[in-house]
This record gives sequence, structure tokens and C-alpha cells, in this order.
Amino acid sequence: MKHWTLEQIPWTQFDPARVDPEILKLVKAAAMVEFNGGDYAAYLNRVFADDPEFRAAADAWAQEEVQHGQALAQWARLADPAFDFDTAFKRFIDGYSIDVNAEKSVRGSRAGELVARCIVETGTSSYYTALREATDEPVLKEICRNIAADEHRHYKLFYSHLQRYLEREELTGWRRLKVTLARLGESEDDELAYAYFAANHPDEAYERKRFVKAYARRAYAVYRRHHVERGIAMALKASGLAPTGRLNRWLTAFACWFLQFRARRLAAADA
Repeated sequence: MKHWTLEQIPWTQFDPARVDPEILKLVKAAAMVEFNGGDYAAYLNRVFADDPEFRAAADAWAQEEVQHGQALAQWARLADPAFDFDTAFKRFIDGYSIDVNAEKSVRGSRAGELVARCIVETGTSSYYTALREATDEPVLKEICRNIAADEHRHYKLFYSHLQRYLEREELTGWRRLKVTLARLGESEDDELAYAYFAANHPDEAYERKRFVKAYARRAYAVYRRHHVERGIAMALKASGLAPTGRLNRWLTAFACWFLQFRARRLAAADA
């Protein structure tokens, strides 16, 4: 299937009256992270150095991630003509980077790395679906629809390679779950907080706690129960557990409570 292009986005339908300034801040931050896909491809190419099949898939994946960043940045410039993406992105990569020279996965094994990649794609697929439903701006809706579909396809890509590696590496169910929990715990790490800072506060100094909270307050607010339930199902599957059933219902209920509780507390703290 031919991948969508920037030229296919209906840019002329952009409606500035429907831009939510809070969502705009999230989009600017997302553009930073997505456009940085090349660094993650470099990392994955070293971790899977002797696997040309996966390396080719990782390179294609990264190209699509970079395009996501380009689309989001172009929309952000329409919404805020003063937004200087190039300068903001340089600020981002100057302050945040991953170890592209790592010889081994930070997850302990290649199978563990692929579990983590599945969890990342789970989060982004759910997030862009939630953003699409949270905005009334038609161009952003189309961009998020395309990106969410890509991220779901990327999940299936990494999951297929995970199955291949599970045939050659021993990764117990507990270790898969441990990787999943660790990666979920990184949702409030420096990457998203620094991206939010770099995109939205060019004249200020980075304060980790402040910008973690600023990003989380806005991001958590866009999620609804069905986004969480679908994400939990994908995460459970990557962990080697049944994606539906009692465990999903329990985790969905807990996650929804946590997101609502955290969003309310952060909003109250801002007030």
C-alpha cells in the first residue's frame, strides 16, 4: 500500500478559528519527537547490526516518523506563524539525545527491545487517535488519522519481528512484562518534557518537574476510556498476555482513574 504524502494533506481546509491553543502546544512537542526518528533508527541499526531484514524495516519506519514530524510542524506553523520549528528542534536535540552508538539494547536483549518498541507504538497510536478526536480543526484531524494508522501498522511491524526473535532468544513472560512496565514508566521521562519545553518556552530555562507536569496535564486530558482500553489490549499482547478479558478491564479501569486523577491534580496545581 502506498504511503500518504504531505501533498495529500488538505492544507487549504485549515480553520484557525478551530485551533485549541492547548492542543497546539502538544502538537509542537510531538513534532520534535517524531522528527527525531533518525536517531532511533541509528540506534536500532547498531543493536540489530547483523539483521539486514530488520534494519531495512527500521529505516523505512524512521522515514515515516520523520514525515510525521514534518506534517505536525507544518500544521503548527499554520496555527502559529511565529513558530520556528528548525530553531526549536535544534534546542530539543541540543538538550536531549539517545545513545546512538550503543552496541546492545538498553532493554537487555533484542526481543526485549522489540517489546519496548511495541509499547511505544501502542502509546503513539492511542495518543494520535485521542488527539484526532479531541480537536475540531479539520487538517489536524486528517494528520492525526494518518499518523495513528501508521503507528498501529508500526506496532504490527515490530510485533512480527518480536515473534521472530522469540524463536531464538529466551524471554520469559515475566521479563516481557518487566520491559513493558519499565517502558510505560518512561511516559513522564525527559524526552516528552524536554520536547514540550523546547517547542513552547524558548526564552526560559529547563525545569524538569515543571515541564513534565505541564506536558502531562495537557496530554492526559485528551484520553477517553476507549483509547485506554485499546492501548491496554495492545500492551498486553506485546507482553505475551491475553489482550482482552478481566485483566484488561481491571487495568483499563485503573489507568482511566489514574489519568483523570493526575490531570485534575496537575490542573489544580497550575491554578
